[in-house]
Amino acid sequence: MITKPLAQPPQASAKAAAGRMVLPILFAIAFSHLLNDTVQSLIPAIYPLVKESFQLSYAQIGLITLTFQLTASILQPLVGMWTDKRPQPFALVAGMGSTLLGLVLLSQARSFPMIIGAVAFVGVGSSIFHPEASRMAYMAAGGRRALAQSVFQLGGNAGSALGPLLAALIIVPLGQATVGWFVVLPLIAMVVLWRVGRWYLRVMAIQAHRASRTAQVVRTALPKRKVIFIVSMLLLLIFSKQFYLASMTSYYTFYLIGRFGLSVQEAQVQLFVFLFAAAIGTLAGGLLADRVGYKNIIWLSILGAAPFTLLLPYADQLWTSILAASAGFILASAFSAILVYAQLMIPGRVGLVSGLFFGFAFGMAGVGSAVLGRLADATSINTVFAVCSFLPLIGLVCVFLPDQKRFA
Repeated sequence: MITKPLAQPPQASAKAAAGRMVLPILFAIAFSHLLNDTVQSLIPAIYPLVKESFQLSYAQIGLITLTFQLTASILQPLVGMWTDKRPQPFALVAGMGSTLLGLVLLSQARSFPMIIGAVAFVGVGSSIFHPEASRMAYMAAGGRRALAQSVFQLGGNAGSALGPLLAALIIVPLGQATVGWFVVLPLIAMVVLWRVGRWYLRVMAIQAHRASRTAQVVRTALPKRKVIFIVSMLLLLIFSKQFYLASMTSYYTFYLIGRFGLSVQEAQVQLFVFLFAAAIGTLAGGLLADRVGYKNIIWLSILGAAPFTLLLPYADQLWTSILAASAGFILASAFSAILVYAQLMIPGRVGLVSGLFFGFAFGMAGVGSAVLGRLADATSINTVFAVCSFLPLIGLVCVFLPDQKRFA
């Protein structure tokens, strides 16, 4: 009876080590994610400013988002596949350098093509950052995978919420050139990520001698065709989530200005409220997913947002704010659960899975912004929000997802 526990000291030791590292490493990664996404969120936050300065159409606003999201998405699965085979501990520093360059160019942009080029550099930095940072969060999870991913995502969502607020306080009143003031954020992140990279090197050395043993257990109980089908369903859920979030991040301020007569700064504050609620929802989803199951959180998060999104286009100003914050809170709780669910289903390919899902999420947000921009030009912003209100109903496809115990 006592031989079984005595046979486990290496695993127990590994778990204890992971537990000791989870707080400092996860907080460092989440903090870097906050800085990275604060910079990224400045792009949609200054849309009202550049739309007026450069006389842009809604379609051109959508193209800016499309450029950023595509450069931030297409490379992510490739980066993930490459780093699964050849981990690059200091790639995050290089990615943040690309973000820094894009920020400088954006502050000096004097034409629409220059804006496109600037956001492309920021997008490339994002495509390098997310797969490797997600892998590090996975490695530091200590058995609480959804919570670790949520802490990581919380940093990003908090940064996304801070961007519009900083834009309202600094960029909108002082002008586009003040975007350059924010280069200090990627510089700080580069210092933090250098130290995280050194930790990553040590962990790689510790895990190297277990590579052959782990290679024997990284298999899923599901057939390949079933895995492809389930991944397709998960990506469909990401599509519904990101298309709706694209309508909010890119056009919520225009909706509030046009329908309720809010000023640009007042609308930016409301966008901050929505994004802050999404940040809190991300952490709540991770805390619950490890306890109640990833599939349950996915189901409740996507489909559960539907009542709020369906009511929003018909609400007054106060209820619009309440419904938007509620929808953001519920929708944001899904991503960590979806990502960990997929990582369990495709074990041993953390970088590929992270790159695929982060990349697809960014890509869908970009495509959504471009498509919705054209729809807004052809009809109205109100029509965009009426159409998007039905997207969470796609959560009904959760019925096709198997319980995680079948492959975990």
